[in-house]
Amino acid sequence: MVSPQARREQVRLVRERGVSQRRACGLLGVPRSTLSYQLRLPAKDAPTLAAMRRLSAQYPRYGARRIRIFLRREGDEMGINRARRLWRQAGLTLPRKPPNRRVAASRPRPLPPMAANHVWAYDFVFDACANRQQLKCATVVDEFTHESLAIDVAGSSRSARVIEVLTRLMSVHGSPIYLRSDNGPEFVSHAILKWVSEARIETALIDPGKPWQNGTNESFNGTFRDEYLSVEWFRTRREAKVIIEAWRQHYNAVRPHSSLGYLTPHEFKQHHPPIRDHPRRAIPQERSARNAGLGSVPRARWYPAPAKREGGGRRSR
Repeated sequence: MVSPQARREQVRLVRERGVSQRRACGLLGVPRSTLSYQLRLPAKDAPTLAAMRRLSAQYPRYGARRIRIFLRREGDEMGINRARRLWRQAGLTLPRKPPNRRVAASRPRPLPPMAANHVWAYDFVFDACANRQQLKCATVVDEFTHESLAIDVAGSSRSARVIEVLTRLMSVHGSPIYLRSDNGPEFVSHAILKWVSEARIETALIDPGKPWQNGTNESFNGTFRDEYLSVEWFRTRREAKVIIEAWRQHYNAVRPHSSLGYLTPHEFKQHHPPIRDHPRRAIPQERSARNAGLGSVPRARWYPAPAKREGGGRRSR
């Protein structure tokens, strides 16, 4: 089926060869009213396209889904299909990333979070400034609310600095039940283990070579690098501290998260009380499994035995 725009173009080409408008429409089977019809969709989409280009310049790594949430906050409600159509029409489509290696869905996630302050995850992200100063960013994330609790920027971060950051966060948000991390030297040092034991916090160290067990923090680190570190240019370490803290506030209060139903972590946290106030403070009771970071041991399912037929034996034919 040929679109009306293509039919009008065909009539224009025929008329350029000396054929009248009435004759050209009759030969091509195009109603004459089609030639004088003015499209209303471009005028309707023009404000939305301008808003999309403005938001895309402000957030260059966001796609159509997140930009649609920002437009909805501004009062421009639309469906996802229209948002994708306008996004492609504006030429703002981002190049597709190569698919990552996915973990089988049948594998149980070690110690899944059940409420805020249940599991905190922390790790390090490295970068450099224009003056060749190294940046070592310690990121701390609440796995349930996906809130970025802290991004501590320094040149080097030993166990004493990690303890200082965690102590400051506990004075603001309360203490978590578990701390998840890899087996890096900053996380398994004697000072960290002693402080964790005194604070009565359980550790959930992931298995070597399995970063997917710390998936929430790894996902945050990827977002941090893709949406900010790869875009910004820091002149000094002091400037990096100020700008990264501003991005962390934006991540928690403005940026919509698809895993949270396109809510911000602060909005999601308002509807879910932390673990200390949660009515069902369900904590795994198997200490050996808890120390291994495997959560509660699943119980075996019970299936009732099939009922026997009266008279016993096989039914005779």
